Amino acid sequence: MGERGETFAMPRFVGRESELARLADAYRSGRSEFIPIYGRRRVGKSELILKFLEDRPGIYFVGQRSSAALQVREFLEAAARALRMPLLARVQAEDLVSALVTAAEEWAASNPRRKLVLALDEFQWTAESDPGIVPALQRVWDRRWRDSGQIVLILCGSYLGFMEREILGAGSPLFGRRTAQIHLRPFGYLEAARFHPRWSPDDRARGYFLVGGLPQYLLCLDDRRSIAENIRDHLLLEFAPLRQEPTFLLREEVREIGPYQAILAVIAAGRGSVREIASGTGIAERSVHYYLNQLIELGYLRRRRPLDGGRPSLREVRFALDDALLAFWFRFVFPNTSLLRSQGPAGAYRDRVAPALDAWFGGRFELLCREALPRLYAREGVGAGFRIGEYWSADTQIDVVGVRDDHWIDLGECKWGAVRSPKALEAELERKIAHYPNRPGSSLGRRFFTRRKPEARAAVPNWYSLEDLYSLDLG
Repeated sequence: MGERGETFAMPRFVGRESELARLADAYRSGRSEFIPIYGRRRVGKSELILKFLEDRPGIYFVGQRSSAALQVREFLEAAARALRMPLLARVQAEDLVSALVTAAEEWAASNPRRKLVLALDEFQWTAESDPGIVPALQRVWDRRWRDSGQIVLILCGSYLGFMEREILGAGSPLFGRRTAQIHLRPFGYLEAARFHPRWSPDDRARGYFLVGGLPQYLLCLDDRRSIAENIRDHLLLEFAPLRQEPTFLLREEVREIGPYQAILAVIAAGRGSVREIASGTGIAERSVHYYLNQLIELGYLRRRRPLDGGRPSLREVRFALDDALLAFWFRFVFPNTSLLRSQGPAGAYRDRVAPALDAWFGGRFELLCREALPRLYAREGVGAGFRIGEYWSADTQIDVVGVRDDHWIDLGECKWGAVRSPKALEAELERKIAHYPNRPGSSLGRRFFTRRKPEARAAVPNWYSLEDLYSLDLG
């Protein structure tokens, strides 16, 4: 039940209105369409495609790490079921592209005025088993499908580097042929809140800190229960769906998970420079770069640079976990595996998680505030371009930085814990600003982000509570 006694029903599919609209436009258009869809694993790519196919004719096929011949047979069986053409299952095709052509021709013969959607999911695995499939698709697209007006071809992949190089990149045989592309990203904090309508803004934020904006993870949290209960039962319990998820992710994507786990654990503990990572893992610095690049291509890490309006220096680069669940897991689960086995989820939560959780939430709150700043700009009518980030040096740490093209820089302080003295917090930000280089010589603005807005600052426009941030319009 909600706060007023109303009953909430969790929808099966949340958000993605603009992506579904673009796919619908592609189906209605008078031309054939080629649309790559890519994004990190668990972001909802497959669900998006299946939602789009609910009332449209199409073949959905998931690539696997198996032989090319087996995938051809599985595709033809899937096509026979999807199109209700049982004879397709008996077709003999020498490769997957030939099977695609056969299915498309059979469909067109019986349905000359209806488009067919051909959706190949986890395409990186299909291409791994059949290295010639990309140039073969290019030839079929150019010679048969492009001018037919009867095909919507969707190539979907979760390995960002592969999709950007082999499908979207200038060196790909398919380069220049896409009619649209969809880079599906995790939900932002406002969209993620739609998964948990019973929770207060505080708990919606905590849930977002724990699992981020990935739909599959958000659905694992139960807003009829407390955050502590969700952590114990959905993140720490041995057989819970999220308990082993990071290990499963790495095993699906990399051949040896040991170095990757070591790197992620070091970064989760707050050591983000290449030198710190090499020292903490025992991996040589020259080798660390390879693993870091792989993790970035998978969407698990991001590069951080201090934002001061000038040109960034490679020496200042730090790395941070871009995935909330991985950040939590490698901070609280991975280093406490033995304790979890000996004391169970309740004991581990009490002794290792709960004492450090609010401080950890504070770091995630800073990310949410940086995410909210563009929405504040939109509400304020800021028309200039901008970059959002943070700043650090040996002398200072500034949580939120917004460098705008209208010669204005916003500098913000974030406070998840209680604010006992607003004046002291304002003075603290002023001390930090004194060390900010302001290389372009812009005007400097001040912003304060707090979980609760102090009564003494209730009417001050540059102070924002968590409730304020959740009231920003999704549109």
